[in-house]
Amino acid sequence: QVQLVESGGGLVQAGGSLRLSCAASGRTFSWYNMGWFRQAPGKEREFVAAISWSGGSLYYADSVKGRFTMSRDNAKNTVYLQMNSLKPEDTAVYYCAAKSGTYTNTGTLWNYWGQGTQVTVSS
Repeated sequence: QVQLVESGGGLVQAGGSLRLSCAASGRTFSWYNMGWFRQAPGKEREFVAAISWSGGSLYYADSVKGRFTMSRDNAKNTVYLQMNSLKPEDTAVYYCAAKSGTYTNTGTLWNYWGQGTQVTVSS
């Protein structure tokens, strides 16, 4: 089992920045690909970003490329999502997820999920 706890969400004006953190505990953190997904009200959950177990590979949704940066610190069992130039359409609950094995951006194939943190971007 892997337990994931997100933090860092909040209310920010358009154009502002936030950094989300996801602290992991349980099984060996460095074995897992880590990802961020989000779900806006009335919409399906969507992929945002992912990072391989080593940190050597990064994946981003087209909607956040150039604005969001994902990183991981295996010594601290933590992943981060730096979000810059935020837009109102980035408003959502952001979820951290962990997946063993091959990377995929299909959320249903990820093994473990956090409870989520709310990000609200005002215009």
